[in-house]
Amino acid sequence: MKKVSKLVILVIATFTLAFNVQQLPSNTKTAQATTYVYVTRTGKHYFYKRHDRGLNRAKKVYKVSLTTAKRRGLTLSATEKAPKKKVVHKKKVVHKKKKVVKKKKVVHKKKVVHKVVKKVSAKKAKAATTSKLSTLKYHGTQTVIINKDRPNFSKATLSTKKGAWQKYSNLDSENRATDANAMLNKRLMPKKARASLYVDPTGWHNKKLKSGWLYNRCHLIGYQLTGQNNNWKNLITGTRSLNDPQMTKYENETAKYLRQSSHHYVRYEVKPVYSGRDLLANGVEMRAQSIGSNRIRYNVYIFNVQKGIKLNYVNGTSKVS
Repeated sequence: MKKVSKLVILVIATFTLAFNVQQLPSNTKTAQATTYVYVTRTGKHYFYKRHDRGLNRAKKVYKVSLTTAKRRGLTLSATEKAPKKKVVHKKKVVHKKKKVVKKKKVVHKKKVVHKVVKKVSAKKAKAATTSKLSTLKYHGTQTVIINKDRPNFSKATLSTKKGAWQKYSNLDSENRATDANAMLNKRLMPKKARASLYVDPTGWHNKKLKSGWLYNRCHLIGYQLTGQNNNWKNLITGTRSLNDPQMTKYENETAKYLRQSSHHYVRYEVKPVYSGRDLLANGVEMRAQSIGSNRIRYNVYIFNVQKGIKLNYVNGTSKVS
């Protein structure tokens, strides 16, 4: 009985749907403007495309107008709204096993560079010191101590194997006295009184002041120490105050020590310091070292200046300041 009832209901529904589908408008123009869609008997959606995937399982598909479908409360199938999904083909990620290569520690041996230390001769070292002295400025003190009063002679030049000696460097291209060295001893000291001087050193433009003559002919190594007098290589133009009392003070101290014994030796050097090609020295460096003791030991720089006078070191001229 239940089967018969279901069959009757199915026949009635089919007849009603068929009737609605076949009722087409008589007006040709209207028919041409009508939009048709596809529906199923019990479905809730309509489709524009007959072969839409949403109709694949339907046993029967009916063609109706869009108006009829909407009147029945049907809505557009989501299968036609949704865009086709792009098929993304995932690439197979092949994880390659990295070979772990153990790196050997490379030990770089440091190259041992043996620096060759060149021995700077005492002469070259002295030249460097002298060049610095030329830049010293006078600030009221005429005699200044150099290198903490240490003369720093080389061991070779402190030897007394050759006995007493004296050496005077040649005049330079400007005819200037340049350096005087000696190993002083009592036997070098003169026994005669000093004769008059007649040599005019470079920069000799002497003038008489109220207090006396401006310049003296200054011996680098004083006459009382070696007996050298009119020796061009041992004379410079120096102010009266440079010569006496400044240089004389150190000469007298050294001479006194030498006279005490014939076994006393003193390594001695006096070097004038010039600026460029100036004919008048800026000053002199005096250094001395007694052999076997420090009875005589000094290293000083004495400015070639005279109070109240402005000197032109280029040529030796001057004027009262």
